[in-house]
Amino acid sequence: MNKTEPEYKQWLVDLKKRIRQSQIKAAVRVNAELLHLYWDLGHDIVARQMEANWGSKILERLSKDLLQEFPEMKGFSSTNLKYCKRFYLFYTQDDSIRQQLVIGHQFGDQLQVVNNKDFLIP
Repeated sequence: MNKTEPEYKQWLVDLKKRIRQSQIKAAVRVNAELLHLYWDLGHDIVARQMEANWGSKILERLSKDLLQEFPEMKGFSSTNLKYCKRFYLFYTQDDSIRQQLVIGHQFGDQLQVVNNKDFLIP
């Protein structure tokens, strides 16, 4: 056995661990960005339906247009757009009792519990 073999094996183990951790961090960041997108989309839907008196049919039209432009993306069905709206409304209403939102800032950080009314996605 080569005398550098144990060093190499340990380096490989450490490298694999770092790669896996980076993959998890990337997935968490992607999910966070999608949550921001869905939050913003829900906000826009609520605002436009209130301001322009658009009905529920606008969600079907928006779904069709978004799916045509982004066929590789999932999550733009009219049902999911309704969920975006509900997601936004759920976390912006302060007068009802809800389960608290738990947030982990980065992989490996401890999770913390915050009040829903204190958590706003910019």
